[in-house]
Amino acid sequence: MEEKKFKTNIKCMGCVAQFTPFIQDEEGVESWEVDTTSPDKILTVKGDISVEEVRALVVEAGFEVKEVIAA
Repeated sequence: MEEKKFKTNIKCMGCVAQFTPFIQDEEGVESWEVDTTSPDKILTVKGDISVEEVRALVVEAGFEVKEVIAA
């Protein structure tokens, strides 16, 4: 299972709730979490999904993906 990390502007539990419907049933996503306590608001996604697919989901949900962090 591959892990990818992203800087985002998903900054609170309300934001996490807004993002959840976009990723929860996405094919290839085994698990995900957002560290809202981190200054970089790190989104960690585990599974067989591409960086581009995750970026598209975040943008579709109305958030920004600032950069990909090498895992």
